[in-house]
Amino acid sequence: MKGKIIKGIAGFYYVHVADDGHTMGTVYECKAKGVFRKDHRKPLVGDDVEMDVLDEAQKKGNIRELLPRHSELIRPAVANVDQALVIFSITHPEPNLNLLDRFLVMMEVQDVPVKICFNKTDLTGDEERDRLGNIYSSAGYPVYFTSTYENRGLEAVRELTEGKTTVLAGPSGVGKSSITNLLFPEAGMETGKISEKIQRGKHTTRHSELFAIGKDTYMMDTPGFSSMYLEELECGNLKDYFPEFAAYEEDCKFLGCVHVGEPVCGVKEAVRQGEISESRYDNYKLLYQELKDKRRY
Repeated sequence: MKGKIIKGIAGFYYVHVADDGHTMGTVYECKAKGVFRKDHRKPLVGDDVEMDVLDEAQKKGNIRELLPRHSELIRPAVANVDQALVIFSITHPEPNLNLLDRFLVMMEVQDVPVKICFNKTDLTGDEERDRLGNIYSSAGYPVYFTSTYENRGLEAVRELTEGKTTVLAGPSGVGKSSITNLLFPEAGMETGKISEKIQRGKHTTRHSELFAIGKDTYMMDTPGFSSMYLEELECGNLKDYFPEFAAYEEDCKFLGCVHVGEPVCGVKEAVRQGEISESRYDNYKLLYQELKDKRRY
């Protein structure tokens, strides 16, 4: 039987098996066979697996095969992610664009496509919406605007998640729960039941967990969004993860230009001309300095 690991705790893996009916499928509590340990392969949340049912009534099983992964994230630790959807409010609270740019770099490093959603558009005018839209669409990111209060813009977000495994990210208070509950109301009830089943009292740490929200559609909330570190990244490579820089690098005088202190720089000129967002460039410089300082110690 084929399924997808939606959670792993203390050697137990919870495997979601979709069905063709109207329900959200079935979850089996499984152990992984010793063969994986011997091969130094560890099942991850998001892995597609072949499993054997040991007890249908108790919903117990054994994972016998890990199917090939098409992607693997380190942070959060999850396999087979198709995209990330990052949600910020357009106001109340004001969006922290430095935090957003950090997340975008983190996903660029791991080669995960990102969609950006600004919620609470009912609380602000078109000017702020246009400003944020311009900053990120000119950097190559699809930008969506929603209002859960007015139920506006949600259909486009639903369409981009259907049939995909999406990492959902964003600080607290921006309306992530409201958006997912409005998009997939029946999923909220089902995930409540599933969470009840896989709650194991003493394990209270937030683990990576996927939620089945529709046919072949999974979503994963990311804990610890406000503390994202990029310490593994070399400061000299940071420029490669700001995709809008690439078109202007041929105008840089020096090979390996990092677009900070060099005198003749195509990227800095593009910022002066308003072709690259000043906000994005300022956050690039802050991140560059942070990575450079870390390298010293």
